Amino acid sequence: MAFISLKAWKARSAEQAALSARLKTEIATALDLRPEDALTINAIACPDPGCPDIETVILVMRAGEPTRAFRIRRPMEAVEAADIAQVVEEERERRAAGTA
Repeated sequence: MAFISLKAWKARSAEQAALSARLKTEIATALDLRPEDALTINAIACPDPGCPDIETVILVMRAGEPTRAFRIRRPMEAVEAADIAQVVEEERERRAAGTA
């Protein structure tokens, strides 16, 4: 069993928080979210075969609309502009179809 120092854990947590905030800003801007809308980004374990150990899950919560979840099958630090563009396109399609 490996041990992580508190200092290393805090540094990693700070890096993840900064990365999450940066991605949140980029995605919110790309989706043209309003102040009353909300967005969350989380890294979660992915149990699916062929999926990396960690994937990025984005929840888009527009006021008056159902919450929409999007999965990017990469850890947050590997998310690219093309992944964000795919989320934007998929969200537009879901909104047009009126589905979550």
